[in-house]
Amino acid sequence: MTRVIHTGDTHVGYAQYHSPVRRQDFLDAFAAVIDDAIEDEVDAVVHAGDLFHDRRPELADLMGTISILRRLDDAEIPFLAVVGNHESTRGGQWLDLFERLGLATRLDDEPTVVGDTAFYGLDHVPVSRRDDLDYAFASHGVDYAALVAHGLFEPFGYADWDTEEVLAESTVEFDAMLLGDNHTPDVAEVDGTWVTYPGSTERASASEREGRGYNLVTFDAAGGDDRVEIRRRALDTRPFVFVAADLREGEGAARVREKVRQHDLDDAVVLVDVTGEGDPVTPAAIEEFATDEGALIARVTDRREVETDAEVDVSFADPEDAVRERVEEMGLSEAALDIEEAVRADTVPDANVRETVKRRVEERIDERADGAAGDATDEEPADDEPTEGKPTDHEAETAATGDDGTDDANETDDANETDNETDDGTDGQVSMEDYL
Repeated sequence: MTRVIHTGDTHVGYAQYHSPVRRQDFLDAFAAVIDDAIEDEVDAVVHAGDLFHDRRPELADLMGTISILRRLDDAEIPFLAVVGNHESTRGGQWLDLFERLGLATRLDDEPTVVGDTAFYGLDHVPVSRRDDLDYAFASHGVDYAALVAHGLFEPFGYADWDTEEVLAESTVEFDAMLLGDNHTPDVAEVDGTWVTYPGSTERASASEREGRGYNLVTFDAAGGDDRVEIRRRALDTRPFVFVAADLREGEGAARVREKVRQHDLDDAVVLVDVTGEGDPVTPAAIEEFATDEGALIARVTDRREVETDAEVDVSFADPEDAVRERVEEMGLSEAALDIEEAVRADTVPDANVRETVKRRVEERIDERADGAAGDATDEEPADDEPTEGKPTDHEAETAATGDDGTDDANETDDANETDNETDDGTDGQVSMEDYL
């Protein structure tokens, strides 16, 4: 029997709402997973990618992560992981550093055997590069096999991976796929293989309302009908309070405050949604009220249509004509036009717009990277080019779509923008080369 903790999407270093306290929360949640692993004496911790929120984590986040992994290593519990899209770099990965320090194993197409289970890894792979994959995994001589991967797999939401195809073309028969990238925990069976997401360990967006946690996965060599058992375990993370204020005519800020006051706000992140026909409210005043009542952070989103006296000059019978003319006037690049088309396309369901844009941006970045590599001279490889000032794929997506990476399109705070500026004017970040 092999018992492992399956976790992922810890996003260490994410200063959500530009809050250093929230930044520490993400590291603390990862530490809590490791504490449970040590206490339960599991056989391994399997991390399915996005250990870090950013490709250039700050020194404090790196040192904190190393300290946590050292405790796991002292308990003689291996840390097996793959690379996610948030932390992926063109050169060496941070996971490689941890492997060189003896604190982690980067899973790949060779089996890493723990107990009676062989673990394989598939890092985040952009859509544009998946045609080159052959799913050729080396054979193993144990009872069970699991594929650890980072991506959006069917049959779950926003999927762009065909799970059946992956399982059919793989040279190894997998008993389980332990996945990361989707922050919603879920489990399903595909062609006799258990496919599961543990969800994120901290709430990275307002849409993640359910409690956070991880999976405890048992591969049972004793036999029986269930070869794999997957159990959900909860984590005690910072509380989020969701307040719905539906205002009737004549109701305003006083009613919103009353709604807020009905909740326990102590050290919580408070998110207030205002709807209805009531009077205008000032979000800043409500946020100040909530923090005075004990909230760590408060954000108010007024979802009502705002009336305006401004005149809008639209001289087209068809609004689409107006949009097209305005786009032509803007003189957008080919990449921007591609994204604009994805946003307005009738063929893309509203729920999949962001994932479609993300995929197209990643493909553009990959094409640019491949082109740069082809143009590089022998004197200086393209992978060694300085990257300062160049956007990450997430930053490019945010700039192109106006979306902050959360599911809440009306979020008033860019939840995925980290403020790394220090008092001395530097960005407070370090490169991997400083450690290798």
